[in-house]
Formats: sequence, structure tokens, C-alpha cells
Amino acid sequence: MIGGLVLRLYTAADFFLHPWDEAFHAVVAKHMMQHPLIPTLYDTPILPYDYRNWAGNHIWVHKQPLPLWTMSASMYLFGVNEIALRLPSVILTTVGIWLTYYIGAYFFDRKTAFLAAFFYSVNGLIIEIAAGRVPTDHIDVFFLFFIELAIFFSIVFARKKSSVYNLLAGLSLGAAILSKWLPALIVLPMWLLIVIDSGNFNTKSVIIHFITLLVITLLTFMPWQIYIYHTFPLEAMSETNYNYRHMVEILDQQGGPVYYYLDKIRINYGELIYLPLIWFVLNILKDSFNLKRLAILIWFIVPLIFFSLIKSKMQGYLLFTSPALFMISSAFWYRLYTYKNDIKPENKIWLKWGISLLLIFFIILPVRYCLERVKPFKKDRSPQWVSDLKNMKQRNLKNAVLFNYSRPIDAMFYTDLTAYGNIPDTSMVKAIMQKGYTVLINDNGKIPTDIGSMKNIIPVHLAEPGNRLNSTHPADHNYNGQQPPSKTSLRSFSNIKNISDKAEAIPASIWDCFENIKIFFLKNFLAMTHFVWLVK
Repeated sequence: MIGGLVLRLYTAADFFLHPWDEAFHAVVAKHMMQHPLIPTLYDTPILPYDYRNWAGNHIWVHKQPLPLWTMSASMYLFGVNEIALRLPSVILTTVGIWLTYYIGAYFFDRKTAFLAAFFYSVNGLIIEIAAGRVPTDHIDVFFLFFIELAIFFSIVFARKKSSVYNLLAGLSLGAAILSKWLPALIVLPMWLLIVIDSGNFNTKSVIIHFITLLVITLLTFMPWQIYIYHTFPLEAMSETNYNYRHMVEILDQQGGPVYYYLDKIRINYGELIYLPLIWFVLNILKDSFNLKRLAILIWFIVPLIFFSLIKSKMQGYLLFTSPALFMISSAFWYRLYTYKNDIKPENKIWLKWGISLLLIFFIILPVRYCLERVKPFKKDRSPQWVSDLKNMKQRNLKNAVLFNYSRPIDAMFYTDLTAYGNIPDTSMVKAIMQKGYTVLINDNGKIPTDIGSMKNIIPVHLAEPGNRLNSTHPADHNYNGQQPPSKTSLRSFSNIKNISDKAEAIPASIWDCFENIKIFFLKNFLAMTHFVWLVK
């Protein structure tokens, strides 16, 4: 757990907000410090906005509130900064290492649980999502944690037969729904299998406790849904429709073939992941009455089928199934290890060496992916554009609005300004100033003459993370109340950004390249040696 915590803290120490989801979550969480029951993106919208555009509206119910409340509380305690924002995710994914061990020990044994916890601790996707580096970020971290917590309390309830733990399981399941939404209900069939397999409950008792679980879950997540439909009906209905569209439309260019997730798991969990999956399914077919194994398979296979069939797809959607994959991989590893030790070396020494090599790669591939995602050689983690925004906040401007800045959402996190990516026309600027607002315009050399010649406008010179065409924020482009372009069309600019990122990542010299390769293999060797020592 200590090693996993160190990896998470290091990766979370990027002193800037990452584009797309984290920036939006950060601003909404910051505003919720002042009004926790009114989630807002633009706290004081100055330009007209479309309430259906989650990337540029006022009331923001695009995501469930629990992660936002927690991030808001963290920033209230530790200040509005990147580390305070990410600290809850770092803590939850660190505790998740222990939860994975406990759950794995119940479904398998302690050795298998230990290896599964190791896979969880070094998994690059979990580490990167906890650091906010990739889309879905902290929301999926909370979702993963509370699903594991609900399963944990279900196991404890089945063992100790105390209704208190069933209550806690219901609260955890409700918290999972309050973190993301209804895919958390995967806990319900697992709860049934765990409780029935324990043999501690008769049929009537199982039904009563199951109904109790459902009631507690409903009482946990339904009040917020009722509240937003009553208080913000337009925004709530719009988001309900948007959630449904994920199933029937490809949104944000996030689509893929039906085998999208089966392809992604080789990247996120190691190229050999298919071997343990096939082995595990075959074992289930041979022993379909093993309810513990069946629960693990349901944890992964049901979400896999559901999310493979819907139109919109993102790798983070299946993050909450990752503990099941870690346990399956770990069980297969120890099965191979036992089989290898049973081979008589004088007969099949080549087979023994082949299996040994396979066992090594089962460890090295996840460690390699961890290093790729952690990016230990990343250089610029405190960019100038963030420093400029922080300096802007020190000017203590009141009732001020910033125009012509390519990352307006980030600007609203680091300052108390209302920020937009575009420049409105002169009549709109005059109207804004007449309302008592101070107008600042970022001077990037492209200010229209009629705007630049206006009195009382304050030009500022802010460093920006990239050309505005490279921006992937839909809110970076505002259209004075007109219908904004779809996120899909704006996403197309991300191709330019990816190409430039790859170009910047090329080593300055061949010697640098060899140095990085040498360090990479050295770290893999050290990690493998450390793991073997722990197993012994």
C-alpha cells in the first residue's frame, strides 16, 4: 500500500489541471464550496448560454454529486489547488489496494489476494485516472471504490450475519450510484451469490435482507435525484436525455467496434490477460455451482457485455470491473506456478522454462504499463500558463470577466474571474461594462481593432498551453448565445494536439533515447526482483 501511495502521489503532482473532465470537475467542486446544493460551472454567467451544453452552462448536473462534494471538502480544508483536488482519489485508490486484498482472500486465498492487490497497486490506468490525467478521472475512482466497498460489506455481512453490515453495504451501493449511476447495481447479483454461498441464511432471511439492502440504497441516492428534478428541471431532464443518448449514439467521437473493450483490456491489464480469462471461463463451465467464482465472473462479464453493446465507449467505463480482472489474473498465475513446480525437469525442462518466462511476463507487462502512465521522466509539471493565472488572482479583481483565453474553465479555477474563450462584439462588451464589470482581454495579437480601441478595457498577456485550435475544451469556444458546435466536431481538433504531443516527446538525441531505455529496463528488473522477494 505504501508503494501504491507513492506512485499515486507522484503522478498526482502535476501542478496544472488536465484538459477535459478534470478541469470541469475542479471548477464545479470549487464553486460548491460556497453552495454545495447548487452545482455550477459558470457561477456568474455573463454571456447567454445554452443549458443543454454541459461544457458552458450555469447549473451543472452533468455528473452525480458525491465525488464533487468530496473534492470540494478537500479544497475547503487544504486550499484550492491541484493536490487538494486529487487527494480524495489518491486516498481512495490506496485504500482500494487493501479492499482488493480482502475481497480476493474471500473469493480465492491470501496468496492470490496478495498478487491481485499488487496488480491493483501498479495498474497504470487506475494511477492515471486518480491523478486526473485521463477522461472520467475522479468520478470513476469514486465509482470503483464504493463498488468495492459495497462488496466488502456484503462479504462481512455474510460472514458475521450482522444487519449493520448489510446497512453499510446498502449505503455503499447508494454512494456508488451517487458517484456515477446505475451500473453500480452489478453489486446486487454479487450480494445474492455471496449471501447464498455463505450458507448462513434461509430463503426467507435472504429475501428480507435483500429488500432491506434495496431500501437503504434507494434512500441514499434518490433524494438528490428528486431534488435536482424539482429545483433544476430543465438541466436534469437534459442530462437524463444525454445519458440515454450514450446508449444509442456515438458521443464526443468516443465510439468503437463491439470488441472495443476486449481490445482495450490488453493495454490496460497486460497483453496476456486473455489467457486467464479463457482459463477462468472454462473452469466456471466445469464447475457452475461454484458461486464465488460465478460472482467474480459476473462482476466482469455483465458490464463487458452491456458496455460493448452501447454506442459510446470509453476505457474508464469498465474501470470498476478491474479488481475482478486482477483476481482472475492472480489465480491463473498461481495455477501456472503450481503446474510448473509439478513438472519433472528431466522430462520437460523446456516447458518449465517456458512457463517461468510466462510468469515473469505476467508481472513485467503491468509494471511496464505503470511506468508508461506514471511518466517518471516527465519534465514540465509547473507550466508558465498556470503561474500567470495564479498571479492574475493576486490582483484581487472584483466583478471581472476575461475574454480571449483558450482555457477559460482552467482560468475560473485558478482565479475568481468569469472567463470565456471568445471575444464578443462591441455592443456586448459595452453592455457588460455598463453592468459594472471590469473587462479583461488576453492579448494574443489577434484582438479585433474595434475591440482593442475601446476605452476601459484592460489588456493582459497570459501564457497559454497551446494554440486555440489545439484546445479540446468545448467551452473554449463561445458563441454569444448561439447553438455551440457539437463536442464531436470540437474533438476533431484533438488529433492535432496528439501529433504535437508525440513530436515533443521525441528525445533530443539518440543518447537520451538509449538512456531512457536503460532506465526503463532497470526499473522493470528492480520491480520484478522486489516482487519475487515479497513472494518468497
